Amino acid sequence: MTIAHEVARRRTFAIISHPDAGKTTLTEKLLLFAGAIHIAGSVKARKASRHATSDWMDIEKQRGISVASSVMQMEYRDCVINLLDTPGHRDFSEDTYRVLTAVDAALMVIDAANGVEPQTLRLLQVCRARNTPIITFINKLDREVREPMDLIDEIERVLEMPVVPCSWPVGMGKQFYGVIDVRSQSMRVFRPGVDRIKEQDEIIDDLDDAARTRPFGDTYTHALQESRLVSGVSPAFDAPTFLAGKQTPLFFGSAVNNFGVREVLDALVDFAPPPQPRPALQRTVRPDELKFSGVVFKIQANMDPAHRDRVAFIRVCSGRFVRGMRLKNCRTGKDLRPNNVVSFLSQRRDLLEEAYPGDIIGIPNHGVLQLGDTLTEGEDLQFTGLPFFAPELFQSVEIADPLRSKQLRSGLAQLGEEGAIQVFRPHTGGSLLLGAAGALQFEVVAHRLRHEYNAEARLVPARYTAARWITSDDPKELKRFIEFNAHRIAHDVVEAPTFLITHQAELDVAQENWPAIRFHALREHAGLVFQSAMDA
Repeated sequence: MTIAHEVARRRTFAIISHPDAGKTTLTEKLLLFAGAIHIAGSVKARKASRHATSDWMDIEKQRGISVASSVMQMEYRDCVINLLDTPGHRDFSEDTYRVLTAVDAALMVIDAANGVEPQTLRLLQVCRARNTPIITFINKLDREVREPMDLIDEIERVLEMPVVPCSWPVGMGKQFYGVIDVRSQSMRVFRPGVDRIKEQDEIIDDLDDAARTRPFGDTYTHALQESRLVSGVSPAFDAPTFLAGKQTPLFFGSAVNNFGVREVLDALVDFAPPPQPRPALQRTVRPDELKFSGVVFKIQANMDPAHRDRVAFIRVCSGRFVRGMRLKNCRTGKDLRPNNVVSFLSQRRDLLEEAYPGDIIGIPNHGVLQLGDTLTEGEDLQFTGLPFFAPELFQSVEIADPLRSKQLRSGLAQLGEEGAIQVFRPHTGGSLLLGAAGALQFEVVAHRLRHEYNAEARLVPARYTAARWITSDDPKELKRFIEFNAHRIAHDVVEAPTFLITHQAELDVAQENWPAIRFHALREHAGLVFQSAMDA
């Protein structure tokens, strides 16, 4: 098989949504329909023995939420599908933003009762900034929800994106009878079924077959009229417009009851693009190039707590990866020969022999690889676009048991490397400082320190309200600024200097008094590549 052939049959996408829209449940059902699992775990049954395949941390199982991105690979219709399930909670949005840099498309899940919610809009804006194609799935039609027409109107108005309905619901709640496939002009009749796929779904091929549609009564008549009306006024699906992120195909269903899931899976194969060229500082890298290249977009500590491992998640960008091949870490210039490389089904890992562009591979390591590292067969490249956002909340770390200080520092270093929290070392010494986008991050870190590193930590609110990474074209001026403001300077996990702020006025004064210093709200890697739009 050629690299071009393997590229053509890859689909790599992320599922994004507001919390509780049903994203993780839909992930389970996509795995179920693709044959990757045979029985789905319920994210709601927290006391049950089963949990969602994509939720593997103890805290996820206890609380029924996703706090870390998961990677799952499956095959469907001769396509290799790499599915990345992301945290929906705003407090973990930085992990989601980084995952979105590793995909070629996104599946947006919307709760049919709540419509477009704040986190949905925030994540969509990230996708649109990268022109990421988006497929939309409106979930929970098995409940009493809003009218489909209202939902479409809100999506187009709030998201400012034309919608192309590809399916249409027949009823809702207790009178939810199935979905009309607009493309094939057929109806798939569903019965509730949570864990398994029924052997054969009932399909009505002729939508005007009165005998077969009579059991659905006026609900069906109304749905058919609406679907035809919407089809008449909606734009036709246009592949170039969709691929530019300016049009979204829309599907309805109920993930928990397997309604409409197969249509979404087919759409991902039919509509979503194969791996695309990716920008590096030096040049644009095409996926069908013969030489391997990849970028570390995620690091996860303790996926196997017994071995205290750290797995670097690498998006293959070009060429063919072969286990044991010699790779160069372009940040350090050092070579590595990874032999125990794995593919993923969430926490479950399988040893792999080869991988192609679009695939996500895992390399277990002990701090050798960092977020944003580029791996190649020798060429010096640095892929761009992996964001680190300046935190808005800060807490100081106090050791509860001095005898466990080594475990605490080791745990914080590893959690900082994976991006679960931002760890800052004050320039003048003293307690470590943790920075986060949301308060729940602190709770998760404290839980993981306790259960994964056996280190009890007291987290005390700090007085800072913001931080800015600092750079200058004049190294002497930067050194002078750091010395003058030593009590406000801290260094992050890659030793990038950071200016800590208690009030906005302090930043305004610093910018006025130190014109040679640049203050950044976004960091992109150890190389400190910044996007000016996010500065100050």
